[in-house]
Amino acid sequence: MKGESALKMLTMAAVACLAAAALAENATVLELSRNGIDLRVDADRTQIDPARSVFLRIELKTPADRTAALPDLRDRVKGFSLAEDFVEEPQPQKDGSLLQAANWRLVPEPCAKSYKVRPFVVKASPKMMSYQSDEGKYSFYAGPVTFEQPAARDHVTGGIETDPEKDLPPLSWKLVGWIAAAIVALASVVAGVFLLAKYVVRRVKEHRMSPIERAWVELDRLLKKGLPGRGRYKDFYVELTMVVRRYVQRKYGIRAPHLTTDEFLAQFRDAGRGKCDDLAKFLESADLVKFAGVEATPDMADDATDSARSYLKSDAKGDAEPA
Repeated sequence: MKGESALKMLTMAAVACLAAAALAENATVLELSRNGIDLRVDADRTQIDPARSVFLRIELKTPADRTAALPDLRDRVKGFSLAEDFVEEPQPQKDGSLLQAANWRLVPEPCAKSYKVRPFVVKASPKMMSYQSDEGKYSFYAGPVTFEQPAARDHVTGGIETDPEKDLPPLSWKLVGWIAAAIVALASVVAGVFLLAKYVVRRVKEHRMSPIERAWVELDRLLKKGLPGRGRYKDFYVELTMVVRRYVQRKYGIRAPHLTTDEFLAQFRDAGRGKCDDLAKFLESADLVKFAGVEATPDMADDATDSARSYLKSDAKGDAEPA
């Protein structure tokens, strides 16, 4: 807090010094006396120079039996923006009056239609008020203060530049092509990463399922491909038998995908896995389409699907079934 106060005092002192230096050769732009109160406004110039600020000083001399406040010009200027203001310490005079002063720095706005301080109010009241209505009894209007427009600029000679030099290089279609290729490559990488992540999540989820749950998921995925409807019966039978073989592998530990049908059934019986008549019938009928060249039909594909479902349900013995 002390640092901020010191900085504020230094700023105010600097503004006061600038105002004093600027007003060394000032001009009085407004002077009047109302109700025993003297008002004087000085400026360091009367004609605007857009490159220089205008320093304005307002002095208010109030008799001993009255009080007055310095006017606030923040919303009374036109063509200016207020940069800084500094109020000096009031100075008591020998005759009992009080001299107050405020310094304002006005920054001219470029190409403004007019530069002036609009009429403002000086609020004044008796020092000892007998009634509430005495407040503001001696207030009065002052102004406006008008400044001259900037001096005319020198006449500009020369022709109009019809073909200015271009600052930017011409558009390179080769560069555009490289940027487009980079965008396409980036989009492809993002899409690939997304699909890979989706595949990994799906595989992890399936890996955590029980053998029968995974079999139902794989069977449902196969049926959604619609291979029989596209005449791809052999591919359908190959994938359908693989669903059943993978189920057996996961549940019983038999390396079913690498065995022929006869080898698989023999190993299944030797392991004492129970009856396998339905499984044998299903696999042998599928071999007719896969290896013997039998032409399958939609009804045959439906019967094979039902056989696979029947075997999975009967073998699961209470495991989860499809909804």
